[in-house]
Amino acid sequence: MPDTKPDLHLDEEGVCNACRAYERRQEVDWEKRSEELKILLERFRRNGSNWDCIVPVSGGKDSTYQVIRILQLGLNPLCVTATTCDLSEIGRKNIQNLKHLGVDYVEFSPNPLVRAKLNRIGLTEVGDISWPEHVGIFTIPVRAAVQYNVPLLIWGENSQNEYGGPAAAAENNTLTRRWLEEFGGLLGLRVSDLSNTYGIEPKNLLPYQYPSDEELQRAGVTGLFLGHYIPWDGLSNSLIAQANGFITLDRAVEGSMVNYENLDNHQTGIHDYFKFLKFGFSRATDIACLHVRRNRITRQDALEIIKERDGKFPWTYLGKQLTDILDPLNMSVDEFIKVCDRFTNKKIFKRDGSGELIKDRFGNLEKNNYDNL
Repeated sequence: MPDTKPDLHLDEEGVCNACRAYERRQEVDWEKRSEELKILLERFRRNGSNWDCIVPVSGGKDSTYQVIRILQLGLNPLCVTATTCDLSEIGRKNIQNLKHLGVDYVEFSPNPLVRAKLNRIGLTEVGDISWPEHVGIFTIPVRAAVQYNVPLLIWGENSQNEYGGPAAAAENNTLTRRWLEEFGGLLGLRVSDLSNTYGIEPKNLLPYQYPSDEELQRAGVTGLFLGHYIPWDGLSNSLIAQANGFITLDRAVEGSMVNYENLDNHQTGIHDYFKFLKFGFSRATDIACLHVRRNRITRQDALEIIKERDGKFPWTYLGKQLTDILDPLNMSVDEFIKVCDRFTNKKIFKRDGSGELIKDRFGNLEKNNYDNL
């Protein structure tokens, strides 16, 4: 991983905290953790009087895996989806498949007109078209927990542990308001500021607001990371999900190196591209590092894959054209490119004698250095 990644720390041996966190997993007594999970879940079992827990789901490989594991543990979950911004056909099929695992399911779809405004604000202000989705992923299931009086939320991985982040956050086994505000995708753009700055009525921002501390305490809301108690691995999660009906592509996803993740949202290609512009790496790097860390591929394999797959201009994603993805935002491709250039870290990419970014005929940039050293 490059040291341009936010919250990544390289120690005196040049090893990042994500690798160190993975090394520590080898020392974990997973049988003991599994027993701890069973004891914890028993405290929240409702014995038919209500759902035992809420599982936030997208229909992706990880949330499908989460539901499979929770059903194996004998719980009766309520699955809650915060609808993705630009749902793909395969994403809808995987949501339907998840329902047919045998669960009660609620899907919350925020006002699409407001959502499109927030997509544009997120893209132009903080360089993240998926800003409202990333906020809603954490706020909407928590609001459901309060509304339905189901205190236990079961999340999947702790991204700070899997991809690198501060030690205290990486070792945390629960999701708190502080975790949300620091790592939940706000990027310094506070929901409370949107009304005054952009004229969006407060009532239309309700889905993106975390419940008050009083509401959380009244419902006794607790959120835990399943990956703290069960060994977490995206590939094995995908294999288990596929064995239970989860659908993948017949090719690697654009900008990635695998065919089994980020299948639900046509906007994901733009989100990942801006990550590349800001920090010099994107989803192919993330996935390659996970596999290098687990000794599935060599570092040289990873470098070659990353140079070929990472950070390509997002003309299409999951078969949908960029123009069609931008249309709800009332944004042209030319306007989009200007926003891209504004958020590009020019120290990372090659430039000409006048300091302008060098692009090939497809609009792709070239990094100054691909080995991340």
